[in-house]
Amino acid sequence: MALQRPIQPMPPDIQDRLQALGLRDAYDARPPYQRNDYLAWIARAKRTETREKRLTQMLEELAAGTHYMKMAWRPHGKS
Repeated sequence: MALQRPIQPMPPDIQDRLQALGLRDAYDARPPYQRNDYLAWIARAKRTETREKRLTQMLEELAAGTHYMKMAWRPHGKS
C-alpha cells in the first residue's frame, strides 16, 4: 500500500541519532506511515527546542517499542 502523504527525507542528524542510539532497526521495523509521520512531525517544528523535543519523543518511543505518537502501539503479530 502506497503512502498518501508526501514521503519525507531522512535528515542526516536524525539518521546519526538513530545509529548512535542503536535504534535504526527499531525505526526501520515501524510501518512506513509511522516513519513518514514521525519525520514530517519533526520537520514541521518551527523552533529548535520543539524539534528536539519531538525527536526525543520519537527516540524514546522507538526504544520502548510500545507507543507511536503517545498512543499505545505494538508490532503486528505481537500480543
